[in-house]
Amino acid sequence: MSETLRVRAEGGVLFTEIAAPPMNLLGPALVRDLVSLIRAAEADGAVRVLVFTSTDPDYFISHVDVTRIQQYRDEAAKLVDEPSLALLFRYLSASRLVSIAQVEGRVRAGGNEFVLACDLRFAARESAVFSQPEAAFGLTPGAGGIQHLTRLLGRSRALEVMLTAGDYDAELAERYGWSNRALPAGELADFVNAVAHRIAGMPAAAVAALKDRVNAIALATANDFRSDSDLFGVAVREREAQTRLQNAMRHGFQTREAEMDLGRMLPGLVDR
Repeated sequence: MSETLRVRAEGGVLFTEIAAPPMNLLGPALVRDLVSLIRAAEADGAVRVLVFTSTDPDYFISHVDVTRIQQYRDEAAKLVDEPSLALLFRYLSASRLVSIAQVEGRVRAGGNEFVLACDLRFAARESAVFSQPEAAFGLTPGAGGIQHLTRLLGRSRALEVMLTAGDYDAELAERYGWSNRALPAGELADFVNAVAHRIAGMPAAAVAALKDRVNAIALATANDFRSDSDLFGVAVREREAQTRLQNAMRHGFQTREAEMDLGRMLPGLVDR
């Protein structure tokens, strides 16, 4: 049973819909359910691939719930023995399971760090929006965004993405290497379904060995993820970050209507 995830098994693939209204915030309940899903899937030798989608057409995962940071960190610790979302996401990247994010709607900050932790990302051309906006709040990404974006996009584009804190549509994200492909929304589900089943049909040992070798080249160390997590944990308690978060709340942050165009809100979060 899961409060925030709807799971359907199909052969060696688990299709998982994220359903955490009102806007798929990454809070304690969703982190708890992700921990349970990953643990159960790894224990089931028949499961080869995880596909993540959203029931909300406007939000895949909006971002972390900034009012419940310690609580969701405590849920992550139940799998990785440390209160760190970064280490939970890295655990998913290092798993024998192949994870695929089918992105429709907005995915920002910690939500974006979750899809970056997935092995493959495919996005709806009409609706997907990617962002890593922590700098606007006086923060640095704490759950893997720095590590993944720098490796995927290169130094200059990673800095552009994180320092401007802007929204990037599916086509630009594809061009930058942020996602694998941008596809028309009407074709996305069938395409991801075919990719997932094709991978699930490959020899399991070969898939696990291939992931392990690619990760040895491209996945940052646990200590790198831990350092980013610790830096976020310190910065979010600083006065400037708290002031900007409070200003954001007054402007509707963490409400689905205001965050439809979050980029327009961010320049006004002055420290005052």
